[in-house]
Amino acid sequence: MPRGHVLVLDDERAILTTLQKALSLEGYTVDVAGGVGVAEEKLAKRSYDIALFDVSLPDGDGVELLQRIRVAGSELPVVMMSGHATVDAAVRATRLGAIDFLEKPLSTDRLLLVLENTLRLVRAEAEAKALRTQTGQVGELIGESRAMFDLREQIARAAKATATVFVTGERGTGKELVARAIHGASKRARGPLEKMNCAAVPSELIESEMFGHEAGAFTGATKQRRGKFERASGGTLFLDEVGDMPLAMQAKLLRVLQEREIERVGGHETIKVDVRVVAATNRDIEAACREGQFRPDLYDRLNVLPLSLPPLRARREDVPLLARHFLALATQANDRPGMAFTDGGMSMLVAYSFPGNVRELRNIIERLVILTPDETIDEGDVKVCLGGQQAAMKGGLFRPGVPFRVLAEEAERTILEEALGHHGGQMAATARGLGLERSHLYKKFKALGLRGDKGEAEDE
Repeated sequence: MPRGHVLVLDDERAILTTLQKALSLEGYTVDVAGGVGVAEEKLAKRSYDIALFDVSLPDGDGVELLQRIRVAGSELPVVMMSGHATVDAAVRATRLGAIDFLEKPLSTDRLLLVLENTLRLVRAEAEAKALRTQTGQVGELIGESRAMFDLREQIARAAKATATVFVTGERGTGKELVARAIHGASKRARGPLEKMNCAAVPSELIESEMFGHEAGAFTGATKQRRGKFERASGGTLFLDEVGDMPLAMQAKLLRVLQEREIERVGGHETIKVDVRVVAATNRDIEAACREGQFRPDLYDRLNVLPLSLPPLRARREDVPLLARHFLALATQANDRPGMAFTDGGMSMLVAYSFPGNVRELRNIIERLVILTPDETIDEGDVKVCLGGQQAAMKGGLFRPGVPFRVLAEEAERTILEEALGHHGGQMAATARGLGLERSHLYKKFKALGLRGDKGEAEDE
């Protein structure tokens, strides 16, 4: 499978032939150019992962070409080559951002090492940039609840496998974090992690985004572009909100998952891809299948290793940990050191339902840090921040904008908690009082993140 796309610029045909064969044997896709003009044409038509430029060429200078592409805004990693380079040329190339400067005759082993290290560095920097963008938005996989313990175990098992993973959960539960954790703990961790939000890409562009396109494939396609599948080769592709993918694209995605090959838009070449897919959605995909909005055969292909993320209200004991984590991030970002929650303020947060889950908690904490005038965040501050939502929780069951399933879960939770308290914490007595089978009651408690009499649960 392609490890990367390389452009080699040299005026010696023997060197071009040798490098093309050597790099192809190592899994690279190689284009060659015998002069600066040809190289510029190729760079204008397609994208590369890395380039090898000779310094002295009949129609120009490799260092000057490097300077021109830098002025044009290109961040293409470039390795310079020369058999009689001067110190001045090496210094100029380094100042322009050349990755390395190799002397001819080339050592194949050293060249391969430089290419491998460069691509690894570029991918690490891209992931670091993405992580910096995401910092604090949904937090880490923080939590000491049973639900989080089980989730981390499932992630560890999924990481060791190679099958497609299907992550489901409400908005804001951290589906992308799970995908990153699976990739990072897998054998593909050294490969790229690409992500694509299927709901954010216009329907007319989603095929190009996923599979790439050739130059001239459509208006505006001025150069060849590799899609997410090619970029993720050797690594992992995270398809977020896959439930919102158009039906026409669902059929094409199914074919790729079955055949492990793609064709760029406007192209005829079949390209093999070695990609592990992690897909995610907050939709009820089984209902979407029944309603004809999602292909059942694609669902079957994606749902090999299912992972269901618990909502925050099902692991309320994790709220204080997450709140303090987000508080530390928010106080640092907003220059408000020393802020802390009172017991009353934290208790009110724990009691809230969080329909937006961990992401909503993060936003609430940042709002509190910005708006609270004092260094302590108390119950009154939290109540003001939540608006009328907390009062509505106490005054009635219905709250505008909150989904029915959330309201129903809260009502069910309240009933079970009060019934358990009435029966002194005894699960067996609670089950009898509610007219439920004890095993059914245990399942209800587990689903809602509640805890009953531990001893009885173990006996069951």
